[in-house]
Amino acid sequence: MDNIDRAIIASSQAGLPLTPEPYQTLALQIGISADDLMLRLSRMQESGIIRRIGAVPNHYKLGYQHNGMSVWDIDDDTIDQLGKLIGALDFVSHCYHRPRHLPDWRYNLFAMIHAKTADSATQQVQQIARLLGEHCHAHEVLYSTRILKKTGLRIKRK
Repeated sequence: MDNIDRAIIASSQAGLPLTPEPYQTLALQIGISADDLMLRLSRMQESGIIRRIGAVPNHYKLGYQHNGMSVWDIDDDTIDQLGKLIGALDFVSHCYHRPRHLPDWRYNLFAMIHAKTADSATQQVQQIARLLGEHCHAHEVLYSTRILKKTGLRIKRK
């Protein structure tokens, strides 16, 4: 990673410019061509320096007041298959496998849900439970009361 890559990350980590052509605007701010910027972003993604480029919505401002991390105790031998199924649901923003911490924490599958009403959130949890079926032994939903973090790693521009 060179100084230009660092400048790209530092200039974009708080969000892309809100312009009709954000990559062109960003390239001009950094002093490189838009083509060079796109090549560098692609290279950084392929090498794992950056994982993704995407929108980070504020669910509350969009009307989704019932946001919860649903946690599931499912059979370990089915977690990869079932996790992909749950992660593909349109109301699940992220889904991942986490280690159990027995005896205090039995849950190994986490799926963040977003709903506009409490009834919708309940229906979403019930849909996940139906999909997991007999592989699910227990679950809980830990509802958000506020946004704690909406950013990734931050680096300073040199």
